[in-house]
Amino acid sequence: MRRLSWRTAVGLLLTAVMLFPVYWMVNVSLTPASDMRKSPPSLFPVTPTIEGYQRVLREQLPYFGTSLLVALGTVVLTLALAAPAAYSLAKLRPRGRRVLGFVLLVAQMIPGIIMALGFYSIYVSLGITNTVWGLIFADSTIAVPFAVLILTSFMASVPDELLQAARIDGAGPWRSFVSIVLPASRNGVVTAALFSFLWAWSDFVFATTLDAGGRMQPLTLGIYRYIGNNNQEWNSIMATAVVASVPATVLLVVAQRYVAAGITTGAVKD
Repeated sequence: MRRLSWRTAVGLLLTAVMLFPVYWMVNVSLTPASDMRKSPPSLFPVTPTIEGYQRVLREQLPYFGTSLLVALGTVVLTLALAAPAAYSLAKLRPRGRRVLGFVLLVAQMIPGIIMALGFYSIYVSLGITNTVWGLIFADSTIAVPFAVLILTSFMASVPDELLQAARIDGAGPWRSFVSIVLPASRNGVVTAALFSFLWAWSDFVFATTLDAGGRMQPLTLGIYRYIGNNNQEWNSIMATAVVASVPATVLLVVAQRYVAAGITTGAVKD
C-alpha cells in the first residue's frame, strides 16, 4: 500500500507538471489586458474576463471554418490513398513492397520546411498557391506515409482465412478489401484519420508558406491577427488556443477506445 501511494504521488506530480502549460494557457486567456504584464504574474485569474473569448467568437470563426475544411479534406484524401495502398502491401504482397515500406519510413524524416519550399515552387508554376485545395494536398503528403504504415500493420493482422473464405465465395480483391479487410481494420482507419486530422488542424509551416496571402486562411494564421511589432494581445491569443484545442481534445477522447481496441477479436474461432 505504501509503495502504491508513492507511485500514485509521483504519477500525480508528473501529470501536474505536464498539464501546467494547459492550465497557464487558460489562466492567461482569462486575465485582463491591464494585468498581463504584472510582476510577478498571478497564478490564478483574480479578476477574470472573457473578453478574449468574445473576440475569438467575433473574429476567428472564418479561420476555424477554413481549418476544419482543410483538416476534413486531408482526412478524406489520406484515407482514399492510404487504405488501398496498405491493403496491397499487407495482403496482395507486390514486388518491392519492402523497399516501398522503407521509402515511406524515410519520408517521415524529411523536415516539413523543406517540403514546403519544394511545394511553393510547384504551386507557383501551377497557380494554386493561396488555395484550400493546395493546403489539403500538402498536408496529405505528411499524413499519407504514416497512414500507410499504420494501416499496413493493422491489415496484416486480419486472418488470411477470412480472405480465403471470401475467395471461395467468389469475392475478388476489391470486394475482399471493402467487405472484409476495411471493416476489420476499423480501429486502424480511425487512428490514421485521427492523426491526419490533428496534423492538418495544427499545421503552420505549409499554411504560412503556401497560403499566407489567401482569402481563406487556417486558424494557425488567424492567430497572428493578435501579434504585432509592439504589442501582443496575449489573452486573445491564449483564448484562441484554448478554443482551437477543443475539437482535438474531443476527437482524442472519442477515438481513444477505437485506437486501443483489438481489430479482430472473435473474428476466427479455433
